[in-house]
Amino acid sequence: AITAGEVDLARDIAREVLSRTAVPAERVRAWIVVIDTAGHTMAEVDAVFPQALADAGQDPRLLALVNYQLAWRALIVQGDFTEARTAAAHAAALAAHGQDRRTELLALAFQAQTETLMGHPEAPRTIKRALREPQDASVACHHNGAGSARFRWLVMGDRLTEARGTVTALLGEVRRRGSVESEVHFLRGLAETELHAGHCGRALELAREALRLARDSGIGETASAMLTSLAEASGGDVGRALSLAREAVEHAEQDGDQMYLSRALAALGYAQLVAGDAAGTVRALRRVRRLEQDLGITDPARGRWHGDLAEALVRIGEPAEAQDVIDVSREHAERLGRASVLAVLDRAEALVHAARGDQEGALTRLTSAQDRLTELGYGLEAARAAFSLAQLRARSPEGARRKGTAYDEATRLFRRCRALPWLRQVDEARTAPEPAPPVPVPDAPEALDALAGLAAMERQVAALVMEGATNREIAARLFVSVKTVEATLTRVYRKLGIRSRVDIVRLAAGRRAK
Repeated sequence: AITAGEVDLARDIAREVLSRTAVPAERVRAWIVVIDTAGHTMAEVDAVFPQALADAGQDPRLLALVNYQLAWRALIVQGDFTEARTAAAHAAALAAHGQDRRTELLALAFQAQTETLMGHPEAPRTIKRALREPQDASVACHHNGAGSARFRWLVMGDRLTEARGTVTALLGEVRRRGSVESEVHFLRGLAETELHAGHCGRALELAREALRLARDSGIGETASAMLTSLAEASGGDVGRALSLAREAVEHAEQDGDQMYLSRALAALGYAQLVAGDAAGTVRALRRVRRLEQDLGITDPARGRWHGDLAEALVRIGEPAEAQDVIDVSREHAERLGRASVLAVLDRAEALVHAARGDQEGALTRLTSAQDRLTELGYGLEAARAAFSLAQLRARSPEGARRKGTAYDEATRLFRRCRALPWLRQVDEARTAPEPAPPVPVPDAPEALDALAGLAAMERQVAALVMEGATNREIAARLFVSVKTVEATLTRVYRKLGIRSRVDIVRLAAGRRAK
């Protein structure tokens, strides 16, 4: 029943077994089925764990089975990676003592995946332990087995070709064995790999197939909706991407699944960025940042949302916060050797430099980021760097004269990726009217006089902007909401005849010069 994805039937059978037997081993295995069939709603079966432990007694084989499930509970329900890793290691030790190689391998694979997400230095060694002989045929291609852990390690380490080969082989094997849950899992893995490589059309096909199978079986729907949202936003329908991401967020919140909630919010933030809703992206990805800090996830290759948050922050006029996101993420990426993440962060930092008036520095960073992403095989990310380059160059006098051809490279790369939503953005940028002339350095007497004419709250907010404070920092210091700060800044811009925070800083510089 479990292999076929008939989770309700499997749960009913397990309950019947529990009503008929007093044999500890049979009871524990039935309890494990009850827990397994709960999936990501594991909080609903909390009462099962004490009963399963009582039935396990002192038998290390049975205790290993229960502790393996406790590791999953710590991750899904508590969002505690440290506790999850400890429970998995304990389960592996118990299974080894009881000579249960299958459970030992599953526990080691779980420990390895947890350590990978934590950026823990033991992760490579644990993966090697999980891959040692003797192996168990049922675990080798299991969605929670060592093969899956190795695939995740390869993806996060930018070894996309090896990752594709690994997950393709795993998918073929589980299809021969007929395991629905593993098939859904590896379909998502292959779709994710193709998305990283910039094969958006192929990724979308695979993601939609995984979602159909997940909905038919009732297994992995939240994760499949999240991954399909990413694929739709990159190569399909942005409206559908937003809908699927919101569905995934809602399900994760209902299940109390903090790990998938962070991933669903990251998908929502990306879809909002593609849709042109930078403020929505910031709201979603700020939540992701807080969640991952609380969960103890430090590897920026896990969700790859950091560059999107920084880009959206620049768009809403918060370059200081964007730089903070970049700096913190870069420290972890450098420690773990995440080359593609570093390139994306450089692309985002180029936008910070451009917002601060450093066009030359921005162009240098964007060019370097595009070259590195191309070399690493991240086609879509490289195309996004080319698009940012085109936008930056189009703002120069020479670029404005050659606007018709400034976006040709980005168009070519997005077309190669079949990234239809991004192609539409390029078309809009190519045909957009010429931007208004830049606001002159505001040192004219009337502009300086306008500073003095601001209301008290407006002067306070403007002064803090001049110090480089973000909207959130201003709200905290003035004991008002962020929305109040945003509304106040809008009035300041209108009264001073300017358009951005940068212009406030320039105005301050002009005033000091006087």
